[in-house]
Amino acid sequence: MKGGSTCERVRVHFVKGSDNPCEGTLIQGVWRLDCAEAFRQLTPKEQLYAHYLSRASWYGGLVVLLQTSPESPSIYALLQKLFRRQAPAQLEGVATAAGLSPEEYQAFLVYTAGLYANMGNYKSFGDTKFIPNLPKEKLKALVWQSQAFQENRTEMEALWNSCANLMYSLEDKRKQLGLGDKGITTYFSGNCCLEDAELAQKFLDSKNLSAYNTRLFKEDGAKGKRCYQVRLASAEKKDSPVDCEGETRCGKYEFGDAVFMVQRGDYAPLMKKVSDNLDKAKAYAANESQKRMLEEYSRSFTYGSVDAHKEGSRHWIKDKGPIVESYIGFIESYRDPFGSRGEFEGFVAVVNKGMSARFGKLVSSAEVLLPELPWPPAFEKDTFLRPDFTSPGAASPPGCPN
Repeated sequence: MKGGSTCERVRVHFVKGSDNPCEGTLIQGVWRLDCAEAFRQLTPKEQLYAHYLSRASWYGGLVVLLQTSPESPSIYALLQKLFRRQAPAQLEGVATAAGLSPEEYQAFLVYTAGLYANMGNYKSFGDTKFIPNLPKEKLKALVWQSQAFQENRTEMEALWNSCANLMYSLEDKRKQLGLGDKGITTYFSGNCCLEDAELAQKFLDSKNLSAYNTRLFKEDGAKGKRCYQVRLASAEKKDSPVDCEGETRCGKYEFGDAVFMVQRGDYAPLMKKVSDNLDKAKAYAANESQKRMLEEYSRSFTYGSVDAHKEGSRHWIKDKGPIVESYIGFIESYRDPFGSRGEFEGFVAVVNKGMSARFGKLVSSAEVLLPELPWPPAFEKDTFLRPDFTSPGAASPPGCPN
């Protein structure tokens, strides 16, 4: 919900003078979410509920970086360290001293906004790569002159060395997301191809396992057998049965001429943060549906159970007209080249009680207003069905690439 917020829209070319659509124009909108009024109208209990849901979404949103490209986490960490030590206005002076023109510094800011908005250096819609519209040497000079670099040279230099070349690389394979030779993906190891993805899907189907919270890694096996690791996103790292399940589906399986090892613990530190904050939010839930929803979501992220997430979503549907709305999990599968694995997503929205009251008055007047509309009564239903009309505003969309 961007109503009531401000926007600055800027334009930058990835590579000047290029006819390649991958190197075209990025128009990046920068929005300031105006949720202060709606948040103030919440009760203290509702505010704490929204707070812990937001923290869960923020921690989970970091998973998207790991799901996008190998270099995305390092680029994000580099930018975070720069801006935590110096605000954009302060960093502009550093950029000038480092030899950047105003246009080059603006290009750096636009790249930063694009990376944050997409949670990675590939577009969330279109799957094409974008790179900074300033020379790599200029960006390096800015980093080297920054306060963050002066305070921790070793760490900043290591971050730069781990991502700089990949950040600027426009090799054919790195121009877009894809499987095998067709592009970059972190849902599969680099040696996986379409045949591997199809085989893995058949295996998962045979075990009634969803691919939504998994990644696939191919390894060399003995006696010519193909070996695969199926990694489940979970805080728990043990593959043995846990208290809440009768038997585990983790373990080693023979499947045709291949061997599959199903393991927990992918993204474990982040999944632990997500689960912990969902558990804290449960103490401030407004009703039993919210409590049960959070219990199942927490179980899903703790043990890697998609079935638990589905059960949580059933309780989410039953939570009618919540003041604080949220959804979280491995949801959209657009960025998986095979279309089976879900990208993490999380958002929190709060109802603007004042605006919702005005909408309520509008709904109450509907039966008086409808006859005044410029079409005959035949186009209207015989009985007016009163809608549930509220005005939610996004308080925290950290895990939703735009």
